[in-house]
Amino acid sequence: MQPTSPFPRRSGTAEASVRPARHSDAPAVARVQAVTWRTAYRTVLPSEVLDDWDEAAAADAWRAAVTAPPTPGHRVLVAVERDVVVGFAASGPAELAADEPPHPAGPSSEVATLLVEPRWGRRGHGSRLLAAVTDLARADGTARLQVWLPEQDAVSAGFFESAGWARDGWTRTLDTGGTPLREVRWHTLLQETDGSR
Repeated sequence: MQPTSPFPRRSGTAEASVRPARHSDAPAVARVQAVTWRTAYRTVLPSEVLDDWDEAAAADAWRAAVTAPPTPGHRVLVAVERDVVVGFAASGPAELAADEPPHPAGPSSEVATLLVEPRWGRRGHGSRLLAAVTDLARADGTARLQVWLPEQDAVSAGFFESAGWARDGWTRTLDTGGTPLREVRWHTLLQETDGSR
């Protein structure tokens, strides 16, 4: 998929854009996360995760992620339509497994999450968010992007696959305090190992 510009673009009569998240966006980001998880991920995420969700605590965590990121490479972007935050993406340097060597192509970054509220789906917001993450990562010198997806999440897998991503063979199981969550890793190269793009 050819990255599109993260700058505002017109979609019909409504303006749709992607921009860096602001301090004041934190409650909206937490709301999008809660609504999306409870609606689209009800059969994917363990019930313990959804039942114990604390939206106020999530908003505080997102506010901290926006105002005091752990590194300059950690970012939160929001998708906006008609001045409403309808989706978001968070990314940062990839955390590789202890026994995993660095990728030969160069530094890796990770899409920690990319969500669009279901009622705003199929309007290009997910693609704009992914394109903006990709453009920023490439500008930082990142050679490879990766994302962990729940094994059952066929919708997200289809989205990343349509953008040219593929599974890389790594899996992990997360302890959620209840039902374990098995995830598979997808990746894409932003430049070839010889340095060409």
